[in-house]
Amino acid sequence: MKPVVYVAREIPENGIKILEECCEVRYRKEMPPPSREELLAAVKDVDAIYCTLSEKIDKELMDSAPRLRVVGTMSVGVDHIDVDYATSKGIYVVHTPGVLTDTTADFAWALLMAAARRVVEADKMVRSGGWKIQWAPTMMLGHDVHGKTLGIVGLGRIGLAVAKRARGFDMKVLYYDVVRRRDVEESMGIEYVELDELLRRSDFVSIHVPLTPQTRGLIGERELKLMKPTAILVNTSRGPVVDEAALARALKERWIAAAGLDVFEKEPLPMDSPLLELDNVVLTPHIASASYDTRAKMAELAATGIVKVLKGEEPENLFNKDVVKVRPLEQVKMI
Repeated sequence: MKPVVYVAREIPENGIKILEECCEVRYRKEMPPPSREELLAAVKDVDAIYCTLSEKIDKELMDSAPRLRVVGTMSVGVDHIDVDYATSKGIYVVHTPGVLTDTTADFAWALLMAAARRVVEADKMVRSGGWKIQWAPTMMLGHDVHGKTLGIVGLGRIGLAVAKRARGFDMKVLYYDVVRRRDVEESMGIEYVELDELLRRSDFVSIHVPLTPQTRGLIGERELKLMKPTAILVNTSRGPVVDEAALARALKERWIAAAGLDVFEKEPLPMDSPLLELDNVVLTPHIASASYDTRAKMAELAATGIVKVLKGEEPENLFNKDVVKVRPLEQVKMI
């Protein structure tokens, strides 16, 4: 009897094909996420769940899926999964690190450049008929990027990729992380500083930390007021890392010059959000990894990780490695 895998969202077909080779796939081929009730009902008799950031895999859900052996998420972050509880129940969690690093770093730069040079505002001006003068010395002035100081909060894979791109703009790069990377400091000529100093000195601040209890609200009113009034904040990590209400005030009252945001405290962004009223923020719908190639690679990696676990093999993208002590792979093997 083949193991049963529930796929909660529409994903690139290469991921489905990998699962179908050895599993019974229950594919909910829809773009919107399932309701909580639908999700709970769907996992009652499955051996694996293929999910995204939108599906909350918590204690209640895992307890309602007694056969569950592995959760594969098409994301790097796992803050939507109660990983500690999964580990305690011997449930393997696989994710998709690495494959979206460069694509996300590219997009962080897209937001940085768009916010600095007011690209979205300028586009709106042209489309609305507001472009009345052929050229004017003071029209749509923005901020230079080259030669400025970039502060990176979180020097993991993506943060490091962003730092590498800064070299092409002759930028001074500062970074803050809970783990100091002395090897990278030397090889790339970047400087470690504490968070407060980074915020004070940087012309651009790009956030690349996971969402944890320690990083939730990491950038709030106090931190925003430390930044230069000409500074620009970019966030492609997780929305709750930044206090959204404080950021809206900072942008409205010009504590900082601008922001580029791909993630929000609540997604989709509510239509009553004060951010929508502001011209000095670029807003995108959580698409930093949304290239054809990268999403296909993510789909493949998550599916391959699920299949490997069900074959009794440890995948490279296993997140909760201690789970093997609770439930050895030979006890998980179904294929």
